Amino acid sequence: MTIERSDLEAKFRQVQTAVDETTSTAKNAGIGLAIGAVLLVLLVYLLGRRKGKKGGAQLEIFRLS
Repeated sequence: MTIERSDLEAKFRQVQTAVDETTSTAKNAGIGLAIGAVLLVLLVYLLGRRKGKKGGAQLEIFRLS
């Protein structure tokens, strides 16, 4: 059995197609994760601002001397 050039080229095309599909899938997942992280940080920031505007307990300290 001999391996011909056309056999190698066909196999390399298969491998290249698989690599391209995996790369595009990984990029899409990465972009989705990045967008989700930015939205989460923005939500936490906005909720923190809202909590800060409400104010907390007021503490008065009197000096007794």
